[in-house]
Amino acid sequence: MPLPRVLARVNRVATNRIATPVARFLPGAGVVEHRGRRSGRQYRTPVLLFTDGARFRVALTYGTDTDWVRNVRAAGGAVLLTRGRRVPVTDPTIGCDPGAGWAPWPVGAVLRLIDASSYLDCAARRTGAGSSIT
Repeated sequence: MPLPRVLARVNRVATNRIATPVARFLPGAGVVEHRGRRSGRQYRTPVLLFTDGARFRVALTYGTDTDWVRNVRAAGGAVLLTRGRRVPVTDPTIGCDPGAGWAPWPVGAVLRLIDASSYLDCAARRTGAGSSIT
């Protein structure tokens, strides 16, 4: 089972406010900028983020049923803030890998330990003349 929901609430109120400003600059981390499905409000959620060319993979440490995942899937995309860049992404797809073989060793070990086997894949959205990053 992924991390407990009570920890998600604590993170939303306290930890995320501290982590969000720095996560977008750290390797292996990023921020998902998305809009609420019902409220239309803009949210920023810090995540564990990994790249593979023009594809991005986010570890779903709280599972697939979190508000931010549901928002991104309903909208068909989001904007990732990573390494000081804004990257519009599309085609959000949930996958599962119990061994977390896609993650770097230390991260994969933690994901296996907390049984967080799900991830969200997205593709960089093409903008302009063949560029994928804005």
